[in-house]
Amino acid sequence: MDGPGPHLLLLLFFGALSASIITVDAQSDGCEVDIGGFLHSPFNDSSSLTCRPVWNNFILRYSQDPENVLTVVLSTVYTSGWVGMGFSSDGMMVGSSAMVGWINNVGKAHIKQFFLRGQSSSEVVVNEGQLKFAARKPVVALHSASIYLAFQLQFEAPVTQQEIIFAFGTATPRNFHLTKHEDKTSVSFDFSAGVSSASSSYPYQLKRNHGALNIFGWGVLLPIGAIIARYFRQHDPLWFYLHTIIQFAGFIIGLAGVVTGIALYDKLHADVLSHRALGIFVLVLGILQVLAFFLKPDKDSKIRRYWNWYHHWAGRLVLFLAAVNISVGIHVGSAGSVWKVCYGIDLAILLITVILLETMLWLRCSKKTTDAPAFQMHPT
Repeated sequence: MDGPGPHLLLLLFFGALSASIITVDAQSDGCEVDIGGFLHSPFNDSSSLTCRPVWNNFILRYSQDPENVLTVVLSTVYTSGWVGMGFSSDGMMVGSSAMVGWINNVGKAHIKQFFLRGQSSSEVVVNEGQLKFAARKPVVALHSASIYLAFQLQFEAPVTQQEIIFAFGTATPRNFHLTKHEDKTSVSFDFSAGVSSASSSYPYQLKRNHGALNIFGWGVLLPIGAIIARYFRQHDPLWFYLHTIIQFAGFIIGLAGVVTGIALYDKLHADVLSHRALGIFVLVLGILQVLAFFLKPDKDSKIRRYWNWYHHWAGRLVLFLAAVNISVGIHVGSAGSVWKVCYGIDLAILLITVILLETMLWLRCSKKTTDAPAFQMHPT
């Protein structure tokens, strides 16, 4: 097959999509680590602290005394940036108070309370919040490859079921200004039993699934299918089968993304009118494209040319509006720089591929025109 084939395109796009998944490839400190060697009292008695893995590499050690003082030691793998643990009434970030610790560029440890007034960095305010400290001063320690945040909080009653937020950022704070988190989660943790719920109060995973399904369906597979239909028609009927299979797969995956979006809206009731309206319009156009496939007239039909015109331009409109809505969704969902960069790579690969294939198509058409024999008049 001449030029970049569909298999190569699939590999390129799978690589771009997989780059959107970031994991911390390191082992956590584990509950077996003796913290007595680098933390002072009352945070250094491992035997009095209950230890539970809570999320990724985050380890939570805690105890609660009869005076309702909650002792917490939070640890995780650390290279740079900040680590935070928030206390929320509803599992949402906004309105919660968080303890955040980090090591600055000169090796000095910091731990501060922050009040999360809103989702933007400017609305995360240092030295404010609803957490009341006990007598012991909070500390931060760096041991081996892990950071340890140790603090005591005074409550009016025993802490049982509590909505907890865990988050981390990779950029070191400057002037006590937190950069946007790289990842976060929310769990409902029972401090009396040491058990965290499997489901998050805030549907972070549902939000990620919504974004990933829509990007892969509407933003990766459907453009690939359209590229095959335009630039690989010389491989008949292979192009038609590939185009049909990929488009149907992209539509089904995109439809699943829409369903997760509906479920996400039912949980959050977020004010994202433009994103929802565009999504509904794109879905309707996609359904019409599927129906048009089953209502396709024969090649000899007089209306086939009009069907072709509709199918081509409606398909292009779907792809364009889907790309716009994916960008809107990444923005209104505060998905972060990783999603922006990876989808930008996806769009760049699509654009470069289309430019190259369009150029090759134009050159082939020009060559055919040049090689065509000139029309000559022959006397009768």
